[in-house]
Amino acid sequence: MSIIDAIILGIIQGLTEFLPISSTGHLTLAGKFMGLISEEHPEQWTSFIAVIQLGTMVSILVYFWKDLWTIFLEFIQNNLLKRVKYSEQTLNSKLGWMIIIGTVPIVVIGLLFKDAIEGALTKNLYVIGGSLIVLAVILAAAEKTAGFKKDMKDITLFDSIMIGIAQAVALIPGSSRSGTTITGGLFLGLKRDVAARFSFLLSVPAVLASGLLQLKESLAFINFDIAINLIIATLISGISGYLAIDFLLKYLKKNTTFVFIFYRIALGVLILILLYSNIIKP
Repeated sequence: MSIIDAIILGIIQGLTEFLPISSTGHLTLAGKFMGLISEEHPEQWTSFIAVIQLGTMVSILVYFWKDLWTIFLEFIQNNLLKRVKYSEQTLNSKLGWMIIIGTVPIVVIGLLFKDAIEGALTKNLYVIGGSLIVLAVILAAAEKTAGFKKDMKDITLFDSIMIGIAQAVALIPGSSRSGTTITGGLFLGLKRDVAARFSFLLSVPAVLASGLLQLKESLAFINFDIAINLIIATLISGISGYLAIDFLLKYLKKNTTFVFIFYRIALGVLILILLYSNIIKP
């Protein structure tokens, strides 16, 4: 992998992590075309993807630092310094509980299916192409049936659990973490930008834990050259990720997600055509 490769992958990761179009799908497709994925050691590619997600994690922390800091302080205040009934807690304290509870599904499923997630399934383009299309259809159904009435203050613990389950679905390559969680939020009646904002806040524990775990496990095969490329890709993904967050939140205030739906279907179909034509391998 060259420095140019690392920059390209960092840009792809940052932009596609937060847009509902699947970062894993785009990175894997790029990795296949660039000849960077080892068939003998697919776990190395999975680790690379997870580690550069730390860059996009930093972009979330920077973009939402005021929100996250307030959530942390009020959660501590309402639950540790002074025990307050949940119904009487502040909105930010409740959001703290929702993030914790909403993270449980992906932690449980991630641990149960860790080997499958880190194995060849993550790089299988048939799975990625199919997921891009299927989840696009489900997102379209959400767009057609959603009420778009709920603000952040209207989100319930039940909503957070259901969106957390939707986040766990994103472990299927090609699904998109933001795509599945935004879809779940829309089905539950959230406004589009509210669904996206909650999706980003909910992703903090899962992405941070995944990135740090994969960083630890990948140390065995990281040499100086790989480390430099990882650092570059991670920094670039953080910058492009910040821009993607800002764009999506502003875009969804006035627009639907159909541009992403059409894009997902087109990309999924293209991948399947390329596979059928033997232009690329699964």
